Amino acid sequence: MTLPAHRPPGPRPGQVPNGLQWPGEGRRLQFGRFPSRTGQLCQCGGMPEGTVPGRDRMVALPAAVLAFSAGLELETTLRRIVAAAAGLVDARYGALALLDEDGRTTAFAVTGVDDATRDRIGPPPDGHGMLGALVAGRDPVRLADLGTHPASAGFPPGHPPMRSFLGVPLLVRGAVLGRLYLSGERPFTADDERAIVALAAAAGIAVDNARLYEETRSRQRWLEATGEISAELLGGTDVHEVLRLIANRAVELTGADDALIALPAEVGGALVVTVCAGPDAEVLTGRRIPLDGSTSGAVLRDHVPRSVPSLAFDLADGLGVHLGPALAVRLRSGESTAGVLLAIRAPGAARFDEHELQIVSAFADQAALALRDAESQAARRELDVVVDRDRIARDLHDQVIQRLFAVGLGIEGTRRRSDSPAVTVRLTQHIDQLQDVIEEIRGAIFDLHAEPGAGRGLRARLQNAIIDTTADSAIRTTVRLSGSFDRVPAGLAEHAEAVVREAVSNVLRHARAGELAVTVSLDGDLLVEVSDTGAGMPEAVVRSGLRNLEQRAAEAGGTFRLERPAGGGTRLVWTVPVP
Repeated sequence: MTLPAHRPPGPRPGQVPNGLQWPGEGRRLQFGRFPSRTGQLCQCGGMPEGTVPGRDRMVALPAAVLAFSAGLELETTLRRIVAAAAGLVDARYGALALLDEDGRTTAFAVTGVDDATRDRIGPPPDGHGMLGALVAGRDPVRLADLGTHPASAGFPPGHPPMRSFLGVPLLVRGAVLGRLYLSGERPFTADDERAIVALAAAAGIAVDNARLYEETRSRQRWLEATGEISAELLGGTDVHEVLRLIANRAVELTGADDALIALPAEVGGALVVTVCAGPDAEVLTGRRIPLDGSTSGAVLRDHVPRSVPSLAFDLADGLGVHLGPALAVRLRSGESTAGVLLAIRAPGAARFDEHELQIVSAFADQAALALRDAESQAARRELDVVVDRDRIARDLHDQVIQRLFAVGLGIEGTRRRSDSPAVTVRLTQHIDQLQDVIEEIRGAIFDLHAEPGAGRGLRARLQNAIIDTTADSAIRTTVRLSGSFDRVPAGLAEHAEAVVREAVSNVLRHARAGELAVTVSLDGDLLVEVSDTGAGMPEAVVRSGLRNLEQRAAEAGGTFRLERPAGGGTRLVWTVPVP
C-alpha cells in the first residue's frame, strides 16, 4: 500500500481529538480503548476474557463519526476519517483514497507513517494496482495476511511491512467514491469489519458534503474571475491582455500546469496559440494546431467541450515538453468562434472531472459574453468618433476653407492693384502660403474620414517622419500633402514613409541646402518628391545611399529618378501605382 507525502494532523491510534466527548456525558472517549462489561478500559489486541469488543466498538462509533463530520474542508475531512478509522479498530496504518470516474486516485490521506518513510515510499497509488484489485467491488475485504493474497506483488522499497488488511469502499448514492484501507499487527475481526463498514457509510456522506462544499467554493472563485474579466474589458483594457488574464485564471482555478488560448490564424484555417500561461508559455506560444485530427478542431466542429487523457494532436511534439490530461472548451465572441481555451496538466496527473469541465465551460461562456459586450461598446465608441469627425470635417470645409478662400481672393485683388513690385511679391507669397494652409486642412479632412480603428494615418506618419528628421536642423522646410491617404495599403505606406525619411536625411547630411521642399500627393499614383536648394549630393552617395529607394520603387511596380535642376539643387521623384 503506497502512502502519500503528508502527515495528517488528526489524532493517532489510541488518541482522540481535543474536546471530543461522549454524547450527553462528561467523559472523554479514547479510540483504541473501549469499556468492558465491568466498566474497566481494555486495550484492543490484548483484552482480558469476558470483554465484548464488537458491542463496544459500536458504542464508540458515533464519537468516531463526530470526529470527522464537524468540518467542511475536504483535505481535513479525509485526514480525520482515516485517523478515526485507525483508532476505532486499533490499526497501525490507515489510508483513504478518493477516486475519479476512471478509478484513479484524486486525493489521498494516510496515518501511521512518518515523514522519512513517506519520502522513501514515493507518490501515492494510482488506484489500479494491488489495492485497487483488493477492493475492486462494493464488498469489504478482510485478510489475516496481506502477502498471501493472489493480487499481492510486494511493497515498494522503503514501505513498512504490513500483515493484516481491511479494505472497505466508500459508497455514495450507489457509486464508489473512494476506498478506505487499514493494516495492523493483529488480524482484524468480523466486529472490526462491521464497525469500519458503518464508519465508511458515514464517511462517504461526510466526503460527499465536503466535495459539494469545495465545488461551491470553486464556483464562487470562477464567478469572481468572470467579474474581474468583465470589469477589465468594460474598463477599456486591451483584449489581448484580457485573454492573458483568462488564461492565468484558468491555471489558478483548475490546478492546471498550462492554460492557453488558440485563435484562428485565418477564417477556416489552423489555430495559433496566441496566449499561454504557465511554465511552458514561451515554448507553446505561437504553435499551430490543425483543425483536422486535433481535440481543438473537434471542439470547434461539434461545439462540445472535452476532458481527455491527452490531446489528439501533441502541439509540444519535439519541444521537450510533455503534456498530460487536458480540457478543451470553445471560446466564442459574438456570432463567430473566437478560439479554444485549453487547460493542460502534467503527464500522470488526474484528469479533469465533470465538475471542472462544466465550470470551465461556463467560465468560457461568460468570458465570451464579456468579450462580445466589449466589442459592442468599442463599436459604439468608434461610431461616436466617426460622427464627431464628420461634424468637424463639415465645419472645416464649409466654414474655415471658404473663409480662407475669401481672404485669398481679397489678397489677390489687392496684388493686382498694387504698383509696388516688392508689395506684389510679398502678396504673392501670402497667397501661396494660404494655398498651403488650405491643402493641409483638406488633408486633415481626409484623415478625419479615415477609419478610426485603422491605426495612425499615413499623413500623420509622414509629418512625424519629416519633423523627427529635421528637428535638429536649421533648414527651412516646406511640406505639401494632398490626397486621400487612407486608400494607401499598409505595405505601400511603409515604403512611402521610409522613402521620405531616407531622402530628407540624405539632404541634411550631404546637400548643405538652406531650403527643403517635400511633396507627397495621391492622384492615381502615389508621388513623393523631395527637392532642395543645396550643392547636390556626391556621386558616391547617389550610387550607394539611394539604391534602397530604387529597390523599393521596383518592388511596388513604380519608378525612381534623381534630377539636377538648372537652377541648382537636387530633386528626387519616387512614384508608385496605388491598387
